Amino acid sequence: MKALIALILLVQLPIHEAVPAAPHAPLGCDDPESEAAAEVAVNYINGHSHHGYKFDLNRIKDVRVVSQGPNNDIIFLELDLLETTCPILSPTPLANCTVRSFAEHAVEGDCDVKLQKLDGTISVLASKCHSHADSGEDIQRICPDCPLLARLNNTEVLETVSAALNDFNSKTTGPYLRLLEIGRGKIQYHPAHVVAVEFAVGATNCSAEEAKVNVGACQLLPEDQSNFGFCTGTMVKRPSQDLNVDCQLYGHQVPTPDTPLLSRVFQPTSQDTSAGLVPSDVGFTNHNLGLSHHNPLASESSSSETLRAKLSAKPVTKRAVAEAAQHDKVPRPVGFVPPPPPCPGKIRHFDI
Repeated sequence: MKALIALILLVQLPIHEAVPAAPHAPLGCDDPESEAAAEVAVNYINGHSHHGYKFDLNRIKDVRVVSQGPNNDIIFLELDLLETTCPILSPTPLANCTVRSFAEHAVEGDCDVKLQKLDGTISVLASKCHSHADSGEDIQRICPDCPLLARLNNTEVLETVSAALNDFNSKTTGPYLRLLEIGRGKIQYHPAHVVAVEFAVGATNCSAEEAKVNVGACQLLPEDQSNFGFCTGTMVKRPSQDLNVDCQLYGHQVPTPDTPLLSRVFQPTSQDTSAGLVPSDVGFTNHNLGLSHHNPLASESSSSETLRAKLSAKPVTKRAVAEAAQHDKVPRPVGFVPPPPPCPGKIRHFDI
């Protein structure tokens, strides 16, 4: 009889009753899920940056999660990045790129990134970044003789780039190289007057010998044959007059479907000099990361999610940390999940 009553009660239960989705547990800035999202974000930022150098993660400043339903979360990240020595067009994997040291006049990138984690797959929905160089006062306080970044349109920087590229083209037996953009320029005045430059180049359809006859006919190779590279040049102006230059070509690279290579490099818009020199990025000390990008390939299942959702997500506060400390004094129930550590997260390289 008891078995029959139990069976009747079981049949009467609604078999399609919706089970509410459990809210996403708050993330800490150094949690594995946060770091996985940050890795996706940094790769996306570097993949869609058009100028300058690749950036590496230095710190996750903040992370907030807004649940959109079962297995569907929107993740907001605030990231601190640091400039590496790898130009944006370099095929070198980010893991093998060296972050510039503090003494090299480091450049920091600040990024806000919106991601979606859908069925375990993380994708970027949108990102917005800008960058800035560390203050000269900070550098000189630690290293008084270290050269500082100069503006990219500085006369001495432009002269050195032009001289370096002309010198290389006059001696090479390979293709004539044309300037794509200036990456960095630094000027040291003591104990010697030295100008150091870094700049990106592209191979043209001319040899260096052919360029001597008609440099105006030399054009960058078409995308299916493109060959970009990177040069460094140093001009000692005092006490001697020395010029050293080194250029390396990367070889042809196959572009990604949504980011053709030629759309990622500086294209001259005015008449250049024989070295292909155009004062791009007028007035900038460094190439501003300046990225604002919406991923056209990504989609959100909830169109009503807006920035207000980010503001409504509860960040970890000092009060929450204090309350967590009080919880540590009492026995934890089975299944207890401690709150995440406060943000920002750990610094991976150095703070500027």
